[in-house]
Amino acid sequence: MPINSIWKKLNPYASWKALSVPSSLARVQVAGLLLLLDILLGVGGFVFIEHFRLIDAFYQTIITISTVGFTEVKPFSDAGKIFVSFYIMLNIGLFAYFVSVFSYLVIQGVIFKNMHMNHINRSIDKLSNHVIVCGYGKYGKEITHNFVKHGIDFVVIDSNPEKIELIQRSEETLLFIEEDATHDEALIRAGITRAQSLISALPDDSDNLFVVLTARQLNPRINLISRAKDPKSQRKLTLAGANHVVMPEQIGGFYMSALVTKPGAVEFFSFITNEYRSDIGFEEIGYETVPHTVQGKTIADLRIRQNTGANIIGFRDANGTYHVNPSPSTLLLPGCSFIILGDGKQLAVLKNYLEKYV
Repeated sequence: MPINSIWKKLNPYASWKALSVPSSLARVQVAGLLLLLDILLGVGGFVFIEHFRLIDAFYQTIITISTVGFTEVKPFSDAGKIFVSFYIMLNIGLFAYFVSVFSYLVIQGVIFKNMHMNHINRSIDKLSNHVIVCGYGKYGKEITHNFVKHGIDFVVIDSNPEKIELIQRSEETLLFIEEDATHDEALIRAGITRAQSLISALPDDSDNLFVVLTARQLNPRINLISRAKDPKSQRKLTLAGANHVVMPEQIGGFYMSALVTKPGAVEFFSFITNEYRSDIGFEEIGYETVPHTVQGKTIADLRIRQNTGANIIGFRDANGTYHVNPSPSTLLLPGCSFIILGDGKQLAVLKNYLEKYV
């Protein structure tokens, strides 16, 4: 492994951003300190040399520094004139430094970057029941694209400056954190304790494993979904706490082989899941997410097909086993859920129907 990669693993702040921002911040701090000392020098000089009141000394200092040209509070003595002369010359140099610092911050965009990052951080702090996406690679982009389309709140974590630049150039306003997702601090900043789900789509299985372990420790109730390349990693990720492990290459291979063995079925499934070509979708209603009037009812009691047009095509029991085309007598019990198929209008009617079911 290259030494730069090792250093970035050991030091979460070893990035171009971490090196440039403190430098800019140091300039601002120095400029602010010099301004404060300059004001104290002026106030002190006018108080001790000219015996001004404190408020008059402060006023005289400000109009001298700003060179606005207002009349003196009272005529200066010879000692006062000498002090003011040297004080003005001192401020010429300080003013030049202030201008250079401010110009640098504006030209480099540091001020606007900081304002933008503060806005993003405030927006992240307000999120709840959102999704954390670790990695903005080819899979991360597709994930966030679908989330944007469905109006799902999410935060992206990625440490690659090029990926962050792509996020910033995106047409949509995406919330992001530029940091290594394997670090606890990154997940905490993303609101891991308030999040509903986390998707780890990092290119390296070991990094995904570390993210899953950390996320499960920080939030035992979160739904964890991880990508995996090596089949051997699938079991490790499951043991680490992942609720679902997805192997894109395996899914792609299965899909292509199914186009040979069951082309009609695959094309039909592709059609109903393709939101660009059809308005058909799936909905899962679980015991814990429906009104109490719906809990414990059978499929026959609910009469979903008759009242909404949607169909219950699957049932997941308390053990997590799925059953296709469940019988009308199937009960919606704790830990169970129904899988429902319908178009957009039918699913909208379904939601309203369940809320008002008696």
